[in-house]
Amino acid sequence: MAGPIPMALGPFMFHAHGFGYTELERTLETQWATLETAGRMDAQQWTGPGSETIRINGVLFPQEFGGQTTLDGVRLAARQGVPLMLVSIGGRVFGSHTIQGVEETQSLHNRIGMPAQNEYSIELLAYPDSFFNVIGAVASIF
Repeated sequence: MAGPIPMALGPFMFHAHGFGYTELERTLETQWATLETAGRMDAQQWTGPGSETIRINGVLFPQEFGGQTTLDGVRLAARQGVPLMLVSIGGRVFGSHTIQGVEETQSLHNRIGMPAQNEYSIELLAYPDSFFNVIGAVASIF
C-alpha cells in the first residue's frame, strides 16, 4: 500500500503511505561583502551563492504501512557518501544533494521491540553539480 510518489531522492521513493514525508524545509544562504564607503552607508557586493539545505521530515508507521526498509536504505546511502538527485513528481529537479544526516525517534514499541511509529528527519546539502547549476542559473534569468 504505497500510494502515489510525490518525490524521490535517488532510488528512494517517498510514497503517500509507507515512506512518506510531512514537511520539506529549504534554507538558502547567500554571501554578501560589506564595503566601506566615504560619506554614505556601506555598500554591499554579492560574492556568490553560499549553501542550500533541505530538511525532509516525516513519520513512518512501519507495522501498518512499511517504509522502515527505505529509511534504512537512505541511512546506508549516507554512509557511502554518494550524492543523490532530488526530484519531485511534478518534474521539479532540485539537483544533486548529499545526505548530511538522518535522525530517527522510534516509539510505541511492540513486545518484540519493533516500533509502531518512527519520526525521522533527513538533512540534505546541495552538491555543486555543474550541469544543473547552469540550468538553474539560466532558468532564473527567464
